[in-house]
Amino acid sequence: MRYKLTLSYSGAEFCGWQIQPDAPSVQETLQKALSTLIGETITVTGAGRTDTGVNALGYVAHFDCTAAIDSEALSYKINAILPNAIVVHSIEQAAPDFHARFDAKRREYTYHIHRTKDPFARQYSHLCSWPELDIDKMNLAAQSLLGTHDFSSFEKTGTDNKTSICTIFEAQWVKDDENHWSFHIAADRFLRNMVRAIVGTLIEVGRGKRSADSMEALLASHDRCAAGESVPGHALFLSRIEY
Repeated sequence: MRYKLTLSYSGAEFCGWQIQPDAPSVQETLQKALSTLIGETITVTGAGRTDTGVNALGYVAHFDCTAAIDSEALSYKINAILPNAIVVHSIEQAAPDFHARFDAKRREYTYHIHRTKDPFARQYSHLCSWPELDIDKMNLAAQSLLGTHDFSSFEKTGTDNKTSICTIFEAQWVKDDENHWSFHIAADRFLRNMVRAIVGTLIEVGRGKRSADSMEALLASHDRCAAGESVPGHALFLSRIEY
């Protein structure tokens, strides 16, 4: 039978979602816990990769097994043995053809920044304390990202994607309060490092280092070196997945 997992995790302790040699990953941690509890080798397939340090809320994965499962009891047991950085919200039987990655229609990310030093925000927010940071220009530039484009200018070099075409549904900065801002972006798919590169580029717009109308030319260049620096991963959250 196929089962759907819904979970959240703090990325600080992991090299990301996907299994990596000689580094702890969320995928490997889950697989070991499930295999121990179920009594057979379990392979977990996730909705997509997240980079080192990146967090996730309501992440979705699936696994197959032959043993009969009490989903509620398994949820309780797995949370008892998982590290504090991971919590499983639910385990439920899914359709035999359900696929956590390929069935996802929309993914949403949120990036958090704070404008002045804040010891309580620093674990999950990026300090951007420049005196001038124009959120209106940042939002104007973000509108150029909407629609279907080749986002190779924002993709980590050396990846093996078959295509760099993505469709962006939403891209907007919000002032949660005067000190805490967040960037919200939703798309059908994301490339490796894409959101962090977009945020870094939009911050450069806000600082006046590049113009708000420069994004179209940047997209057309297909040149990662033409975009801004990637911001740190600890402030990024995969915040929603829709099927």
